[in-house]
Amino acid sequence: MSSLRFAHLAPTLFITALASACMSTKHVDETPITLMRNGDRIAEPTRATDAATTVALEARIEGRNKRDSITAAAYAGCAPPVCAALGRGELALGMTEAQVLAATRSTDLSWTSRRSGNVDVLAPRDLEASPRDAVAPVALVQLANGAVASITYREPQGLRTVSSAADVDGANRARAVALSKEGDALAAAGDFTGALERYDRASVVDRADAELQYKMATSLDKLLRPIEAELRYKLFLHQLELQKIEAHGNANAKLAEAMLVARERIVVLERRNR
Repeated sequence: MSSLRFAHLAPTLFITALASACMSTKHVDETPITLMRNGDRIAEPTRATDAATTVALEARIEGRNKRDSITAAAYAGCAPPVCAALGRGELALGMTEAQVLAATRSTDLSWTSRRSGNVDVLAPRDLEASPRDAVAPVALVQLANGAVASITYREPQGLRTVSSAADVDGANRARAVALSKEGDALAAAGDFTGALERYDRASVVDRADAELQYKMATSLDKLLRPIEAELRYKLFLHQLELQKIEAHGNANAKLAEAMLVARERIVVLERRNR
């Protein structure tokens, strides 16, 4: 057969092969698909997974029970200032080791302890997940004769040590000022809910700042909460009277204006709440 004849047969052979391929039997996986219906349950987990889950659950329960025991011991017979600090979740000078653990919501597993005579030094066992109180992460706690003598915090600007009442007062004032400024910025942006949260936190830290009562009152007023707003306006004026502040002159012009606004709003809110 000549090569010319093969050339003529080539298209026919190609088409025949293509048709055979298309007509070949298809193999379909006919394995049934399992469907879940209401009331069906998945298979039980493997024993290894079940055991690991049980161990983790038992560890969490044990840790929680241990923290509860520490907290109960911390509150037993604590002095009023220490009890108040425990309620805020904040370390305070004069606390015992159990009270340190309760204030930081931790256990002894979170700390390393070094004793030298009558001095104990507590340091976080893990710097990446160090215990913290309501103020900041804690870097060191030093106890003398079983009572906290100094607290070192790890803050964005560096380490800060509190070892006296003056240090506590200064730190509290700085925190209150920072929180108040954050509240002012949020209020200026129209976020009165966020502003109120900052003012509330600042007032807990620095109860002597009467202006915070006024800022909370105006935020509550804007949030259409007249009963609370009226109360805060009254607390603002009452606190000024107790402090015997006279709002006169340029230095106190802002405070004098706030007093006038507070009195006006009290009248309006009293009429509205009747």
